[in-house]
Amino acid sequence: MGNEELRPNGDELVRLMAALASPQRLRILAELAGGRRYVTELARQVGLSRPLVHAHLGKLTAAGLVTSHMELAEEGHAIRYVEATPFALVLTPESIAAAVRTLTVPDNSKEPS
Repeated sequence: MGNEELRPNGDELVRLMAALASPQRLRILAELAGGRRYVTELARQVGLSRPLVHAHLGKLTAAGLVTSHMELAEEGHAIRYVEATPFALVLTPESIAAAVRTLTVPDNSKEPS
């Protein structure tokens, strides 16, 4: 499966950029580039606690950058596997301008006149 080029609207772009703005989440994505991992293994590889990895995976999942599923291990317990969703994000001034036109989040940074 090839990389799907993302063409996010404004709100999706904000969510994607927020998800990618964390060094820990970038490290998680880098590990997942090598293939799927179970959460405990991923936590060890990136040097974070499992609860913290779960929190970061929640943001990455909400942004559509990772998916997860449960599998039953031979011992009978469930293991949650996560993997990166194939994607390509190309940002240009034009693509940002197009995304901004679709923003529904208010711009609170404007100074009152």
